[in-house]
Amino acid sequence: MNPNLVISRRAALTTTLATAGVMLSGRISMGAAQPLVGAADLRGGIDAGSQGLRPDAASEQSRKLASIIAKASRDNQPVFLPPGTYVLSNMDLPDGTRLHGVSGATKIIYGGGGHLFRSEGARRVELANLVLDGAGGGLGEHVSALVHMRSVGEIIINNCEIIGSAKTGIQLERCGGRIDHCRITDAADYAVLAIESTGLAITSNTVADCGNGGILVHRRTKGADGTLVSGNRITGTRAGNGGTGQYGNAINIYRADNVQVIGNHVSASAFSAIRSNAGSNVQIANNQCLASGETAIYSEFGFEGAMVSGNLVNGAANGISIVNFNEGGRLATVSGNVVRNLSLTAPYEQSDTFFGLGISVEADTAVTGNVIENAPRFGLLLGWGPYLRNVVVNGNVVREAKTGCAVSVADGAGSAVITNNLFERVPGGGIIGYRWHDVASSELSADASGYPQHTVIGNRVI
Repeated sequence: MNPNLVISRRAALTTTLATAGVMLSGRISMGAAQPLVGAADLRGGIDAGSQGLRPDAASEQSRKLASIIAKASRDNQPVFLPPGTYVLSNMDLPDGTRLHGVSGATKIIYGGGGHLFRSEGARRVELANLVLDGAGGGLGEHVSALVHMRSVGEIIINNCEIIGSAKTGIQLERCGGRIDHCRITDAADYAVLAIESTGLAITSNTVADCGNGGILVHRRTKGADGTLVSGNRITGTRAGNGGTGQYGNAINIYRADNVQVIGNHVSASAFSAIRSNAGSNVQIANNQCLASGETAIYSEFGFEGAMVSGNLVNGAANGISIVNFNEGGRLATVSGNVVRNLSLTAPYEQSDTFFGLGISVEADTAVTGNVIENAPRFGLLLGWGPYLRNVVVNGNVVREAKTGCAVSVADGAGSAVITNNLFERVPGGGIIGYRWHDVASSELSADASGYPQHTVIGNRVI
C-alpha cells in the first residue's frame, strides 16, 4: 500500500474532525442552539408542526392537515405529526398518503360529523405510530369504521392504537397490504373487518373488548382470498347482537378460501376462538384457544379442505368441530391437538345440537394423534345421522369423557376406521354406535361385527 495515501487519509480525517469540533463549539457558544436537521428532515418528509398544525389546539384542524397531506403525497413524501392531541374529522386520504406520528404520543381524536380516515382507489396509504380515538362519536352511514378503506392496493397500518369506535375499528374492502403491531380495543362492532381482500396480512396485533367480533375475513362471494392471520392476541370478544354464532367470534373466516390462521392467542370469546364458515383450504395451526363460550375451533358448512393441527383448546362448550357434510363440508385433517375442560353449557339453548364434545367430524377426514381430556359428553363424535363418510380415527388419547367415541350407525351412514386409540375413564363406553341421539350398540371395541361398514381394531378401553 502507498504510505503517502495512508498519511493523506489520516490527514483528511483529522481535518474533518477538527472542522466538526469548531462547528460544535460554535453552536454551544451561541446558547439556544437549534438541531442541524429536524425530525421530518431525517425522515425525508414534512413536519406538520412547521406547516402551522398545532398540537393540543382547541379547534379542529382537519383542513390544514388535509392540505399538508395532499402536498406531501404529490411529492411522494411522508408527513410527520409531532406529539400532542389533534381533533380531526372527515379526512379523505389521497394516494401516496404516509402519515406518521410518535408511538403512544401522537393522538388523533375523532371530532364527529361523518368519518375519521377514509380512502378509495389509492395505490398506497400508510398510517404509522398514531393513536386514533373514536371517543364513541357517531359515524356516518357512508362508513362502517373509524378507518375505512376501499380498493387500496397496499394499505399499511403499523404500530397504531385504535380505540373507542362507535362501529368497527378498521374496515378494508378489496385491499392488500398489512395491519401489524396495532392495538385495537373497545370497538362497538369488530376490531378488523376485511372484505374481498387481495393478499392481506393481519399480524402481531392486540385486540380486546370488542362488541361483536375480533378479526373477520369475509367475502361477498366465495373465492380465493389468501389472507394471513398470525400472531395476534385477542381477548374479551363479545356478542352484543346475540345470535347462535354469527357474532362473538375472535377470528371469523366467511367464504374466504386459502386463509391461514396461525399462532394466535385467543381467550374469552363469547362464541368461537376461530370459526371458518365456507372457507376452503383453510389452515388453522398452533393457536391457543382459552375459555371459548361455544365451539373453540370450527370449520363448517360448504368447505373443501381444512387442516387443523397443533392447537391447544382449554375451556369451551365443544373443542374442534369439522362438520356440516349436509351442506358440503368435507375433506380435512385434525392432528396433534390438545383439547380439554369442555362444558355442557353454551350461550344459547340447545335443541338438536350437542355440547360437551372434544372433536367432532363427518366426512373425508383423518383424526390422528390428538389428546382429549374432560369431555362431559363425547370425546370423539364421528358423523351425525347419515352424514358420515370416510373417517379415519387413529392413535388418539381420550380420558375422562362420559363416552370415549360415538360413531353414527344410522341408516345411510358411511364408513369409519377406528384403530389404536386409548380410552380411559369413560363410564359410558369406549366406542359406542349411535342413531342420531340414541344409543344403538354395545361396546364396539369388543365386538363390531354387527356394523361391517366400520373397522374397529386395536383400541384399548381402561
